[in-house]
Amino acid sequence: MKELKQTPLFPEYKKLGGKIVDFGGWALPVQFTGIKEEHNATRTAAGLFDVSHMGEIMVEGLNSLEFLQIMLTNDVAKLTPNRAQYTMMCYENGGTVDDLIVYMLAENKYMLVVNAANTQKDFDWLIAHQIDGVEISDRSEDFVQLALQGPKAEKILQKITSYDLASITFFRLASSVTFTGIQNEAIVARTGYTGEDGFEIYISADDGRKLWNTLLDVGEADGLVPVGLGARDTLRFEANLALYGQELTADITPIEAGLSFAVKTNKQADFIGKEVLKKQKEEGPKRKLVGIEMIEKGIPRHGYEVLVADEVIGVVTSGTQSPTLGKNIGLALVSSDYTTIGTELFVQIRKKRVKAKIVSTPFYKRS
Repeated sequence: MKELKQTPLFPEYKKLGGKIVDFGGWALPVQFTGIKEEHNATRTAAGLFDVSHMGEIMVEGLNSLEFLQIMLTNDVAKLTPNRAQYTMMCYENGGTVDDLIVYMLAENKYMLVVNAANTQKDFDWLIAHQIDGVEISDRSEDFVQLALQGPKAEKILQKITSYDLASITFFRLASSVTFTGIQNEAIVARTGYTGEDGFEIYISADDGRKLWNTLLDVGEADGLVPVGLGARDTLRFEANLALYGQELTADITPIEAGLSFAVKTNKQADFIGKEVLKKQKEEGPKRKLVGIEMIEKGIPRHGYEVLVADEVIGVVTSGTQSPTLGKNIGLALVSSDYTTIGTELFVQIRKKRVKAKIVSTPFYKRS
């Protein structure tokens, strides 16, 4: 594993029996006790995730808003300090550079949290379009990022801070939270990638292991467990949260992926890809992301062809057996002619065509 990058929490994985895999050049745990167990614990109690491989890019300076309005699809002008926004960076052809969350930390100071495998690409893309009055810095190595997710997340985190966590509402953040026994302040945001309530915590890399162990200790009585990449994927998939490289790519636009809510073509700024995305919004894209449920036995996997009769109409982007629903389900990018709920189609699973139907998404929504 020496050739793989490691987060500051890597030494903790072995203590907890983590099964380590190569994830985009990072040595990360795919599971600790088991994907289904970790998935269900997050849905019913709480899960703790090390997501320190994610990238943190700071954009600062007098012209930072003007710059981000050009680079990002959402309307960054809607942000005020201590608020967050889901958004994309796109190419001129509308294809996706990356999807990300932008946090407004203060006036003229923003933190972009980007996908791990895209951090260098995203940084280079931003630098290539940099304007005067803007400073861009990759701060990824400075932070440990922990995600505490699940219905008991607030109760657990509140045990180690005097900050009123209930005051941090959805897609809001506090930038100077302190925790018991930890010197450095943390950024705490009510965001996540599981479909559950919870927080993403950004703290000094030096304090990451202590915070991880503290949370596992104080959360044990409430059912908190460490969670690996496997359950992180099944959780986000059930909640219909896009994964870059599958639902979004350089060849898949946010409109095709059903993310038009984060593409503000009516904002004044001419962001990169605006014309193509505006046309897709107005006329409708030629292909769309849909949910599918298997009628016959089989699991739809990434890359499997989707057919109607003998015509290939699309491809599966993600699929699994849902731990929450107990069903074999998938997401597929298909021709817009075949997107009506209830439409029957086939998934080519190895040498067999297996019957499925189009269903509504998200597959899971917390009550």
